[in-house]
Amino acid sequence: MIYRFAEFELDTGRFELRSNGVVRAVEPQVFALLSVLIENRSRVVTRDELIEKVWNGRIVSDSAISSRVKSARQSIGDDGRAQGLIRTVHGIGFSFVGEVAAFPAASFAGAGSSAAEEPVRTSRPSIAVIPFDLVGATEPGFPIADALPHDLITDLSRLHWLSVIARGSSFRFRGADVNLDEVRNKLGVEYCLTGTVEISGKVMSVSVELSETRSQRVVWGDRYRGNIDSVHEIRDQIVKAVTSAVEVRIPSNEAQRALLGSPENLDAWGIYHLGIHHMYRFNKSDNEVATGFFKRAIAMEPGFARAYAGLSFTHFQSSFLRYEDQTDAQSLAQHYASQCIERDPLDPFGHFTMGRAYWLRGDLEASVPWLERATALNPNYAQAKYSTGWAQALLGSAETSQANISAALVLSPLDPLVYGMLGVRALSYIVLEDTAQAAAWAERAANSPGAHALIEMIAAAAHALNGDEVRAHAWASSVHARASHLDKTDFIRAFPFRDEPTKQRILSVLEKLGM
Repeated sequence: MIYRFAEFELDTGRFELRSNGVVRAVEPQVFALLSVLIENRSRVVTRDELIEKVWNGRIVSDSAISSRVKSARQSIGDDGRAQGLIRTVHGIGFSFVGEVAAFPAASFAGAGSSAAEEPVRTSRPSIAVIPFDLVGATEPGFPIADALPHDLITDLSRLHWLSVIARGSSFRFRGADVNLDEVRNKLGVEYCLTGTVEISGKVMSVSVELSETRSQRVVWGDRYRGNIDSVHEIRDQIVKAVTSAVEVRIPSNEAQRALLGSPENLDAWGIYHLGIHHMYRFNKSDNEVATGFFKRAIAMEPGFARAYAGLSFTHFQSSFLRYEDQTDAQSLAQHYASQCIERDPLDPFGHFTMGRAYWLRGDLEASVPWLERATALNPNYAQAKYSTGWAQALLGSAETSQANISAALVLSPLDPLVYGMLGVRALSYIVLEDTAQAAAWAERAANSPGAHALIEMIAAAAHALNGDEVRAHAWASSVHARASHLDKTDFIRAFPFRDEPTKQRILSVLEKLGM
């Protein structure tokens, strides 16, 4: 719905507050509070009701409620003295007293929209893995073209967010020219994985394509080569690489599709992917928007485990990057991870977020079993391997850390957290006192897409330890410009090295850099 009052529009479908058509930035809780008051404008909304609907029943202080009401008033040009739109009813609650006109969101569709347009598909994605086409095999019974898809079906089935069609159905489709329309119509899938195995002498080449069945667009493709005598090792490598690519590419494609659609037409899965899209931008504003989308997904589907893990991730980010009160964010990161695991004990995303929640408390030892459990549930989960390597580096196990980071980079070279993987590699070299390698990896990390200010602090420290004052000060200046509130204390809080000499070396150079 869209609610119009004064010069404002509150769009609950797009999660936007607009003033004369211009979007105004508001925190998710402030938006939720406005929504509750406006939707219940015919009566007084009690404080208890606000706590239930805005804070999900979590105990909050009167000052926290008053702070959010003050922010809500400010966002719509009201204040506590005038109370022209939001009125305080002392001892009871609040009421919205402005004149409101409510409209279905569709009535504000752009001139170019059409009711006949096909809505964006928003249900949980599904995939069929078709037997690969075999070219040039000298042995009629050579099984690789069936063995690879079979192994892929098994590995992809570990991804709880993805519905994988069983072999008995998907293997009914064979041949070099698979008709994607027929696959979609008969199996009801949105994605199809096809491939070709070509044998030439002792060389085997495998081409793989991930396609969207409705548009017949290739979402991703790759080619692998190896010696036929090492077919089993090659098969294992291909399965891991393809599974990791699917884990990144389908969610990315789902997010792009959700962005092209109207949010009021999306279901919980589509709303969740809008949250994922904003979550990986790593700034306060997008993190708040992501939090709001995850909450909407949960409101639409309370059993949606991954949306709870998404909330854990955004609260982890709020604490790690100091967007909000540390204690509240730490508690919520652990709470929502627990909610995910309670609803789906086998979802690796939940175990991943629980492991990272322990980081916030400085309990690295307790985080490792959760992260290792995430990897056990999905051996190709690059982010879990990276996070395990992160904890190991800070615990002093630099060589083990590097093995996990190397595996993560191979599994997901285009991962949205690749800057973190490179940054941890730099930290491991700091532990090993190889400052040249530390500086090289830190430089790559800080220059990677999405790298936040703490990653730049790693680069500043690594270059300083390596004696390159020019690069060290350049990165220090960038940190001051991006996040002037961060200092050496925040760095050690974020990266709590167990080895005291390593910690002191880093603190010393950061202090010299004015942090």
